[in-house]
Amino acid sequence: MKTKRLILVTSPPASGKTYISKKISEKLKNIVYLDKDTLIPLSKQIFAVAGEEYNRSSDFFEKHIRDYEYTTIVDLALEALNYDDKALINAPFTREIRSPEYMNALKARLKDYNAKLTVIWVITRPEIIHQRMIERNSDRDTWKLENWDQYISEVDFSIPSAIDDKNDDLDFLEFYNSSEEEYTESMERIVSLLENE
Repeated sequence: MKTKRLILVTSPPASGKTYISKKISEKLKNIVYLDKDTLIPLSKQIFAVAGEEYNRSSDFFEKHIRDYEYTTIVDLALEALNYDDKALINAPFTREIRSPEYMNALKARLKDYNAKLTVIWVITRPEIIHQRMIERNSDRDTWKLENWDQYISEVDFSIPSAIDDKNDDLDFLEFYNSSEEEYTESMERIVSLLENE
């Protein structure tokens, strides 16, 4: 039986995850693409019903919404693996990616689907992230841009190499995305690896 694969495309916000995720999904066969941002309308409704200001950096979001978004998108991906070979999730996974407990639990769940995990970590310079955030002009970034120095000082850009399993060449892949040249090289390398496993 063929091994299936859950692909997480992760990084700090505005690193280029969405564009990269969609391009990888276009190039690979038998893949389901999922974007955690698809859940934002539901989350906005929770803010509205609770009478809270829409702020995805707030304590309210942290307590009542954040983790549920991740649980839901992962459950959708696992369900998709019942019907196709690959599922790709486009989401930051900011804390989860640095938690060996979370990642090991996810890998254990994947065994029930005869699937393995691939994490693609997008590496983009902070000044380019700032420019991209301005250009995409999204209300989810309002607080971040208005409080840029505070926000960026709290973002962890270090590569989460602790989750890299040396026994699996596809377990952890780095995607460099600060220039066209980096993007092209990374895209060709990663798609080739995932196509030819």
